[in-house]
Amino acid sequence: MRHGPSLLNVMDVEATCWDGQPPPGSVNEIIEIGLTVVDLSAGRRSSRHRVLVRPVRSAVSGFCTELTGLTQAEVDRGVTFAEACRILVEEYGAGERPWASWGDYDRRQFARQSRADGVAYPFGFPTERTHTNAKAVFAESYGLRRKPGMDQALRIAGLPLEGRHHRGEDDAWNIAALVLDLVGRGAWPAAAVRPGAAM
Repeated sequence: MRHGPSLLNVMDVEATCWDGQPPPGSVNEIIEIGLTVVDLSAGRRSSRHRVLVRPVRSAVSGFCTELTGLTQAEVDRGVTFAEACRILVEEYGAGERPWASWGDYDRRQFARQSRADGVAYPFGFPTERTHTNAKAVFAESYGLRRKPGMDQALRIAGLPLEGRHHRGEDDAWNIAALVLDLVGRGAWPAAAVRPGAAM
């Protein structure tokens, strides 16, 4: 598979969560990785993917299921976090391709969980090197004082919300549409397209 310089991985993670404090001994863990590959030079979303991840230090709460639609039984069929990172690197060129998410939560969660699980961070170091915070770019491009949530940004850009909000695969698809809106406005940072990233 080519990891050409015009390809961008747009990602959104869902993690275990609770209405209030986590139960004793529980921590937020990634349970779904949504990934949309964007061909920046062609100006289109070229593919969408989903990796379910099995948590080991927490369980899916009723609140989490209500928010994301994900159940414990569903994520129990997922892969380990280490395997998920291997998939990102080997199948989606995570170590070479630039990537983007809506805000910095996803980047920080990957960094935290990589440290906690003793798994190599899949995007290379330093953690900010290949990542673009699409929310910050959007707010700056539209002259907004506050950084909007993804659903609000879609409304501002006049784009539809496709699928279910807080489902990683659908959110990554929608964030990719916002990235392409920014590309069309000439606002997507050139540094986010890394030259010579082909393999």
